[in-house]
Amino acid sequence: MTSATERPFLFLDVDGPLIPFGSPAGAAAPADRGNPLLTRLDPGIGARLMALGCDIVWATTWWEEANEVVAPRVGLPRLPVLDRPDPSAEEGPRGLHWKTRPLVEWANGRPFVWVDDEISAMDRLWVAAGHPGPSLLHRVDPAKGLEDADFRALAGWLDAVTPR
Repeated sequence: MTSATERPFLFLDVDGPLIPFGSPAGAAAPADRGNPLLTRLDPGIGARLMALGCDIVWATTWWEEANEVVAPRVGLPRLPVLDRPDPSAEEGPRGLHWKTRPLVEWANGRPFVWVDDEISAMDRLWVAAGHPGPSLLHRVDPAKGLEDADFRALAGWLDAVTPR
């Protein structure tokens, strides 16, 4: 169990979990900055994510643009952004996602959930070996994005590791 002041982190990817690749894109409006995929964002998903009771961190190649373009469309506040990996840092084993090492370092032993569509067996092994706290690496179907079943799985895991 974690203390009440030590909320779990939720590392959140954009492409796949928030912008599903399998849904039809609408016509790009001028406010979409010419990106028709933005019409796939669910404006209510931010409230559902906030209700999970985690400290949310962007873990996406949208970098700071996630705060400028995605967050306002889904009802999220400005969030911290996982740093780009240092190119001079030692590479991990083959198949390790670029996000894995930085998010384990960011979590620094605190419980965390990683929501992404590119989580591999190597990522799971790396986190299990290198992270002393509880973790859930939750892979989302990129064709569907975050769905009710995903939210049930996240909430169930969080209920098991954090007091409400």
